[in-house]
Amino acid sequence: GTLAEVRIRIMDEQGRIVRVVRSRSKPSYDPERHAYQLIGTLQEVTEPTPGTPAGRRAVTGDWRRSREAFLLDAGRALAEARSTAEVLRVAAGLSMPGFSPDGLAVFGVEGDRLTIIGHHGHQPGDDGPFSHMSLATDYPAAEVVRTGRAVYLSSPAEYKERYPVTWPLAEKFGRSSWGFLPLTAAGRTMGAWMAAFTYPVAFTPDERAVLNTVARMLAQALSRAGAADSQRELAEGLQRSMLPSLGPEIPGMGVAARYVPTGGGLQVGGDWYDMIPLPSGRFAVAIGDVQGHDVRAAGLMGQLRIALRAYASEGHRPDAVLTRASRFLHGITHDEHMTDLRFATCLYVEADPATGQLEIARAGHPDPAIRMADGTVMMRPVVGGLPLGIDPDADYPTTRFTLEPGETMMICTDGLIETGGHDMESGWRRIRAILEDHRGDMESLADALVQGVHGPSSHHTTGSLADRREDDIAVLLLCRPAQDTAVRPTVRRTLLSVAQDEPERIAEARRHLRELLHDWASDEQVDSAVLLVSEMVTNVLVHTDADSLLLAEVTGEPGGRRLRVEVSDAGDDLPHRRRPGELASSGRGLILIELLAHAWGVDPQGEGKSIWFELYESDGAGAPYRV
Repeated sequence: GTLAEVRIRIMDEQGRIVRVVRSRSKPSYDPERHAYQLIGTLQEVTEPTPGTPAGRRAVTGDWRRSREAFLLDAGRALAEARSTAEVLRVAAGLSMPGFSPDGLAVFGVEGDRLTIIGHHGHQPGDDGPFSHMSLATDYPAAEVVRTGRAVYLSSPAEYKERYPVTWPLAEKFGRSSWGFLPLTAAGRTMGAWMAAFTYPVAFTPDERAVLNTVARMLAQALSRAGAADSQRELAEGLQRSMLPSLGPEIPGMGVAARYVPTGGGLQVGGDWYDMIPLPSGRFAVAIGDVQGHDVRAAGLMGQLRIALRAYASEGHRPDAVLTRASRFLHGITHDEHMTDLRFATCLYVEADPATGQLEIARAGHPDPAIRMADGTVMMRPVVGGLPLGIDPDADYPTTRFTLEPGETMMICTDGLIETGGHDMESGWRRIRAILEDHRGDMESLADALVQGVHGPSSHHTTGSLADRREDDIAVLLLCRPAQDTAVRPTVRRTLLSVAQDEPERIAEARRHLRELLHDWASDEQVDSAVLLVSEMVTNVLVHTDADSLLLAEVTGEPGGRRLRVEVSDAGDDLPHRRRPGELASSGRGLILIELLAHAWGVDPQGEGKSIWFELYESDGAGAPYRV
């Protein structure tokens, strides 16, 4: 919706100006063509010929406004440059009103010698004689660095007279005028800028003012870019040292990981992942997030990662590794002044490549997700404790389950879930959709996860939260390849234990079953299955002294699948059907199973028993209410 103005010089093959045109235009959208078009005027204007008396007169009126506009545009472009390479590209593209150099060079200083930072308008290798030239050399750029004063040479004769020693080096370029200006920042001359012209330039006060202003802006931009380059190199070096590679391949399992520093302006933050060989022949993978996005968080992350690796290499079990790590972090952050208390979340997994058995300990970290062999994805709740560093005596119970052939486990930091204004619930739905839709290998899956939340495609999946903060992202995938890749499995299975002292895990079992049946055709059947599981597991905890083991299995193709749920315990007493009174608070478990399940039964085992039920997927509403 704004008016754009541009001045263009049309040049011939010899670099001479043919004409100058000025365009004023405004964009407008054409709904029929679904495209933008520029509507405006194109006008030829008069520009003084460089080197003529008209070109040497003081600049007034329209041309003064043009040079002021040029300096504003050049200052903005140089201020936006974020690296030395970008600064040099901007400098090479500067087109000064009335006189434009066709050869540019930026000189730096290393010790007592000149260096070439960059050049434009020259052939590769032309900078050879000038690179590493001594500052004592009789050369204009060296004199500018020594004295801090600009040197203007209006003709080859003047150049040859003032600098006879180095004139042969400059003669071969065929230039007619040169300006060498100091690059000064914070009172120190950090180099020199050369602007060379193919036509004579008188270097009037106005022209010198423009060149001096550009040189000052260029010096400031190079100073900022140099500091940014140094900081970037430091951050990248810190990142490389703190995020090791995943190491050699593991027979029987595959691992892929990604780390994207998106928050806090640093290239390294508090997120990390690691893979650790264990003395037992197994291996461990860990992922974590130290509170904060500053240098302190990065330093603590490095210390904590090393401590975890040390404790794991000593052969400690997952719960002992996290307990020791929590005590370690508490000790280095809780000083007598209590000024910078920090905590960290962590998920530690010990894996057996031969059997696929996983032992997981969790410290305030998001639960892992499992992508099953048939493509179904579900969150896998595991018991956990407080984040590391809060309580030095915290306990971290261990959850055990098996990663079946064809399954992939994803562990990540909260940045992967919440980036883009999402909470844990909406962010998890986005991640699950990516996991279920992907059909490539693990490396491409890791790329798809990062791209889906941080790349251009993530702009279409932003959440509803007003605070759309960007957080660091770390994700690690652990896969157990399918034994027969030609056959796509149609079995979906999950296992969950509920101990006598863990009644709160009954709610976790309900959520677990809903995750397993998230694509089931009938919502009423899902509600029935969740109700029966809650009843069966509760009965074990109330009527026996044993723990319960929940096994849920889905077989078949969508639309005609079968759900079989089995709850086992070590008690010998078989359930009996009762006839509870109207006000009785118990005794209705088997009645509910008879009403809601398509089939059910009780099977005695060598030690204990198991009670099971089956539901058959249909487009109808729920089970048939029959025995």
